[in-house]
Amino acid sequence: MKIAKEDVPVRLDVPGAIARQAFNFGNASGYGDIAGEYFSLKEGTDIAPLLKGLESDLCQSPHWGYMIEGEVTVSYSDGTEETIVGGELFYWPPGHSVRVGADAEIILFSPQAEHCAVVDHLKAQLTG
Repeated sequence: MKIAKEDVPVRLDVPGAIARQAFNFGNASGYGDIAGEYFSLKEGTDIAPLLKGLESDLCQSPHWGYMIEGEVTVSYSDGTEETIVGGELFYWPPGHSVRVGADAEIILFSPQAEHCAVVDHLKAQLTG
């Protein structure tokens, strides 16, 4: 799920401040602590091979985030894909992989335990 800034509904517009809110933007029920993350990814990066060995060979952590710049295509467990570009808010549910189409700068908010397990797996794949 993604949405461009200009498509996020304006809830408050007063001199000096505009507040936009996208309701029902994923569900964090059942998750504990959330980690704030900043990722810099180079064009051509594809994490799919590094996810081998995880459930369904996919990242099982949900992510909420903002694509500062660049382009990332997300593949989901149901076979669908979507491309996120700079200036878009997004939600990636569990069961996904990413590949980078253009150098990307991304801010993520993820359940800490779930995403740390995925990052630890990626690190082990890279050093193993």
